[in-house]
Amino acid sequence: MKLITRPNDFSGLKILLASEFLNLPIELEVTPSAEKTVLIVNDDCQLFSCNAAVWYLACLSGQKKVNLQQDKWMDWESTTLHPEIQAFLNKQPQQLIPTLEHLDKATRNKFLIGNSLSAADIVIFCSLIVISDCKFMANCPNITKWFNNMYTSAQFKIAASKLDIKIKQTEPDQCEEEEAAISLEDIEHAVKHWKTSNIDKPKPITHPVLPVEGERNVLITSALPYVNNFPHLGNIIGCVLSADVFARYCRLRNYNTLYICGTDEYGTATETKALEEGLTPQQICDKYFKLHDGVYKWFDISFDHFGRTTTPNQTKIAQDIFLKLYRNNYLTEDTMEQLLCEHCKIFLADRFVEGTCPLCGYEDARGDQCDKCGKLVNAVELKSPRCKMCRHAPVIKTSKHLFLNLPLLEDKLTSWMDSVTSGWTHNARVIANSWVKEGLKPRCITRDLKWGTPVPLEGYTDKVFYVWFDAPIGYLSITACYTEEWERWWKNREQVVHYEFMAKDNVPFHSVVFPSSQLGTHDPYTLVNHLVATEYLNYEDGKFSKSRGVGVFGNNAQETGIPADVWRFYLLYVRPESQDSTFSWSDLMAKNNTELLNNLGNFANRALSFLEKNYGSCVPAMTLGQEEKMLLVRINRELKQYIALLENAKLRDAIKPIFSISRLGNQLMQAAQPWVLIKSTIEEEKAKAGTVIGLCANIICQLSVMLLPYMPNLSAKLQEQLGVGPDINHLIPEFTCRLPAGHRIGKPAPLFQKIEQVQIDELKKRFSGAQVGSASPGNPAVATPAPPLAEASNTLETPENLALKVAQQGDKVRQLKAAKAEKAIVTAAVAELLDLKKRLATAEEVATKQTNDTPAVTTEKPTLTNSVENLTKQVTEQGDKVRGLKTTKADKASIDAAVAVLLELKKQLALAEGKDPAESSGNATGKSKKKGQQK
Repeated sequence: MKLITRPNDFSGLKILLASEFLNLPIELEVTPSAEKTVLIVNDDCQLFSCNAAVWYLACLSGQKKVNLQQDKWMDWESTTLHPEIQAFLNKQPQQLIPTLEHLDKATRNKFLIGNSLSAADIVIFCSLIVISDCKFMANCPNITKWFNNMYTSAQFKIAASKLDIKIKQTEPDQCEEEEAAISLEDIEHAVKHWKTSNIDKPKPITHPVLPVEGERNVLITSALPYVNNFPHLGNIIGCVLSADVFARYCRLRNYNTLYICGTDEYGTATETKALEEGLTPQQICDKYFKLHDGVYKWFDISFDHFGRTTTPNQTKIAQDIFLKLYRNNYLTEDTMEQLLCEHCKIFLADRFVEGTCPLCGYEDARGDQCDKCGKLVNAVELKSPRCKMCRHAPVIKTSKHLFLNLPLLEDKLTSWMDSVTSGWTHNARVIANSWVKEGLKPRCITRDLKWGTPVPLEGYTDKVFYVWFDAPIGYLSITACYTEEWERWWKNREQVVHYEFMAKDNVPFHSVVFPSSQLGTHDPYTLVNHLVATEYLNYEDGKFSKSRGVGVFGNNAQETGIPADVWRFYLLYVRPESQDSTFSWSDLMAKNNTELLNNLGNFANRALSFLEKNYGSCVPAMTLGQEEKMLLVRINRELKQYIALLENAKLRDAIKPIFSISRLGNQLMQAAQPWVLIKSTIEEEKAKAGTVIGLCANIICQLSVMLLPYMPNLSAKLQEQLGVGPDINHLIPEFTCRLPAGHRIGKPAPLFQKIEQVQIDELKKRFSGAQVGSASPGNPAVATPAPPLAEASNTLETPENLALKVAQQGDKVRQLKAAKAEKAIVTAAVAELLDLKKRLATAEEVATKQTNDTPAVTTEKPTLTNSVENLTKQVTEQGDKVRGLKTTKADKASIDAAVAVLLELKKQLALAEGKDPAESSGNATGKSKKKGQQK
């Protein structure tokens, strides 16, 4: 087993500490570039949940696998303790004191459960480390004694030293309650701005938008989507939607903002799609440009201009940059081997070649990049290459080409990178720096194709520019189609700040190749200041892949009946900012029904309906007391946090302050109970009801402005109910009274609809086919049905196999509970977990009985037919079954179950043949070069 984690990572500490206490040796790799902590059990199994990994290690050590008390405490740690600690550290409303008091009652003994250390002790201890110096801990003597017992252990010291863990010393004022931290100056500042009425209106947008001297000029681009299919949800969140949220935020702040995007239309992929559909390349581009444009309009993406690369401006600007690079001696000539498909009679673009990665052995690597190891490769380097269209093996042909001489530009590039990369996301910096550290090499910029920008140089006029040289120039040419004064944006480093949004696979070309091309012209091109790259968004148990037709595409979203704003919200809620994330239909339902419907929607509808019914839709007079003034301070803090996060393009994290403010409003309503106060005979209490409901209406108004970047249609609907127009959409860092006494609101109405489980079940079934085959517009791929999980798992249910399944399902349950998923979803998941535990208990009883009944001299298990001949036959059949599942890209659970059966059969065969089972298992897993199935 191998643990991969980052330095100073407490999730990695849980697993490493378990290995130390349980005396289970695991290989350790500590690297700052680790995307997330993972325990690699074998080539086909990876555990990403630290709690599941700790539980699994405990099972391997011989601890009782079915332990209800341990499971209860581990669930409590993930769903109660950990969230409360995070809320405390983030200074959000929390119930940490009663949570710790509950734990204090349970830690009177040396261990949480019985007389020995359990997995629950380890995970809870690691969660408490970050608050170990807080006064709340000091007030819990039992926890302190129990905690110190583990803290002073040799195992903890060893594990902590391996991960360079330094215990964070909490400042004393962090442990004080929030009320004590609110100063008189904070209150005076908040009240002063609350009374401010002269807020500037939003800056009117006049096209074409041009830079203005003395103003903040923000140029925003998002990676150009390719026109060989509908964009999938991963494309949308990684590029256009993220850029749209940031553009809308910038406009809210009255920054001078231009958002440019368009379709990338040249290259072999277009030619191939044209052949496939019986159209010309230009007709394909025209068709898919309209389809992309329609998807983005439905998602309400606010481009200032959405263009395309098949324009005269693209040819003019790309050729100009090329000729300047040529004249400045940054181009070199060389021969290059290319793959020619003799069956299709075309040179194959890199992405239309598949084969085995020469670096990691992944069998489905593309001709430009391996999805497993992330390394860039050349198509001719692939082992066993095959044409993606006809599956025939291509042949290698040599051709003369032009190369961008990156080594000559390295000094200019690194000097520029040193000055700007502090504004890039971490993954963008890591990827760009790795290219430079490995040594830049000349990069080919021409191809033997017909559909592309022609090369304007004698001897090369039969060639076109390679898409990764040509495509980024599309930002410039699309801007030139928007305004003849495009150079005011693109040759204006002093006045323009450029933000570029993309997924991480596009980073090398935008951080190295394109900037080098710009620098090599010696023109003052505007270079990217903020390279904002996401990780990957996965789909359920698989990966999105536009080229392979895997996942939900933009047109599919329109067909679900779920509003575009809900799609926008959910994609941003799970935006893979720092690590891969997963789109889940069940999670989409849970987030809609909890955060949107129960939190935000319930607060707005309840408050505005009360105002309409009891005050004739007119905002009552508001006289703020001490509690209300302190609430202003809390809202200001959340508002400043929202602005700070969005200034740094932390789009997902900036959602939290929105819902924190909504919760503060809900808490105000619930605590004050205006429906009781308004019936009082005491005038002060009646007045208090008016103050509370007037303040709530203003909180809702503030929320409508903050929601605009994320859910623009909802924001407009909410503002209509509030009786205000778009003139209020100017975001300032203070909460002000935008709805004064006497303001008349509109007609309140529910903002969200509940998504039912039956609807989600239907959608899951409807789109399950998108995981296999090729999805073309209007024709979602049909999945090859995977063998039922029960069929595979019933073949051989060993305690080891079932323990791994219990670990996986237990993690799923904890995640659902932490996300506050619908009760029906949690109940179903718990039922499956309990069933697995029953099967595990039965398997353990059977295994124990077999051990007691089997003579000591034999090592065979009576549950299997033991002859070498029969076992060999079973191994062969099960191996074929595994290969079949992987070929059809069946779901992970089915593959995992089948692989577990195969490994167990191989062990039994080894025993029957008198060989070492470990050696047999190692050989079996060593042959598998497939990407590990994520748990």
